[in-house]
Amino acid sequence: MNNSADQPGAKSEKLSFSTKLAYGAGDLGPAITANILGVFLLIFFTNVANLKPGIAGSILLISKIWDAINDPIVGMMSDRTRSRWGRRHPWMLFGAIPFGIFFFLQWIVPDLDQWGLFWYYVAISIIFNSFYTAVNLPYTALTPELTQDYDERTSLNSYRFAFSIGGSILSLVLALVIFGAFKNDPIKQYWMLGAVCAVISVLPLYWCVWGTRKRVRETEQQRQAVATEESLPYLEQLKIAFSNKPFLYVIGIYLCSWLAVQNTVSVIPYFVKNWMGLNDADFTQVVIAVQVTALIMLFVWSAVSKRVGKKAVYFMGMTVWIIAEIGLFTLQPGQIGWMYALAVLAGFGVSTAYLVPWSMIPDVIELDELQTGQRREGVFYGFMVLLQKVALALGLFIVGWVLQQSGFIESGGGQPAPIQPASALWAIRVLVGPAPLVVLLIGLVLAYLYPITKEIHAEILLKLQERKQERSEGHL
Repeated sequence: MNNSADQPGAKSEKLSFSTKLAYGAGDLGPAITANILGVFLLIFFTNVANLKPGIAGSILLISKIWDAINDPIVGMMSDRTRSRWGRRHPWMLFGAIPFGIFFFLQWIVPDLDQWGLFWYYVAISIIFNSFYTAVNLPYTALTPELTQDYDERTSLNSYRFAFSIGGSILSLVLALVIFGAFKNDPIKQYWMLGAVCAVISVLPLYWCVWGTRKRVRETEQQRQAVATEESLPYLEQLKIAFSNKPFLYVIGIYLCSWLAVQNTVSVIPYFVKNWMGLNDADFTQVVIAVQVTALIMLFVWSAVSKRVGKKAVYFMGMTVWIIAEIGLFTLQPGQIGWMYALAVLAGFGVSTAYLVPWSMIPDVIELDELQTGQRREGVFYGFMVLLQKVALALGLFIVGWVLQQSGFIESGGGQPAPIQPASALWAIRVLVGPAPLVVLLIGLVLAYLYPITKEIHAEILLKLQERKQERSEGHL
């Protein structure tokens, strides 16, 4: 029996379709920007801005040093925010427009030398990621505030990642259209892509705030009615968070999953163009094949999860993905049909990388509440958002560094593509297959060890409910 049904008030109700839809829309903008950055930024740096691969890969890695400080602090600050819009919504409202502006500025190529460009892109990346955190971290922390139901959270995240993957697909379709319209002007291609995606990314954030405001207000009123604990110092909160063993498993699973995603996405353009001998449109279509499959499988995995649990679904998806990675490594030029078939198989696993870790984290938050008496969604989600960006940065950095060490030859915008040496082609094949396979296997081990089952989560909710009833009676 699911004890969350006994929860009083808003949290016990099933979420309406409009609420789920509005919540899902909040991830559209971050998904579009993250996908465009993951797929195109490294190749934009090397083939349009004419940066060396090692320098290009270092840019986002440097910005993550700031994120390591910024993300947990924003999470803590959103936990402590007090306003008539609740704790999370003000961040989304005021951060949305700067988020779009600084995303666009990343696709400008100023007339500077290598190091001038380097510092320009480092500065813009740091500012953009700050605003990305300001809108996306409070958004992700809404999940446990909307529902405590174990299965309803998986359903809620299905809507979220339907928009997320849908946004990724939309961004790639836009890239195909814009690149086709400006075939002979690579600089304008990316300038236009950045501008269009910036506008589309900002607007759904306001839809999310509007569509979830009533539900969040009800939950916030209940939380304040029973919240009597003093807030702990920041370092003490971090210490408690990292003493939560299930949380350590979740962040390990998530980091492995997303490092594999970002590593593969970063190298696919080079794999399709340099190893398979195809063009820009082909590598974009390969990524679309992965994302469309992942979108379809989200709802399949969500239904399967209700029967067999989150861990079993993760194992199923990762197993298919590992098979796809092995297949990509053995793929030979000319095997175009097999390339698309393997892209579809990879989509099965990518879907679980989206769905499962984010469905686990609210359960971890409630275990922390049971142990400490405080709800600190912002702290936990701060580290999840940080890990997503660390995975993106590491994926780009690893690909850029390995390509440079392998002798990869970069090119400037409008120049013919150079013939790559055999060492660079071998490095590209290793990066698309064996490298992500290793981290996926580590993620499987961590998922096997993850301790919170559906039954254990029900016990946690029951104990929390008993505690809240005791406090309510004490206030009478």
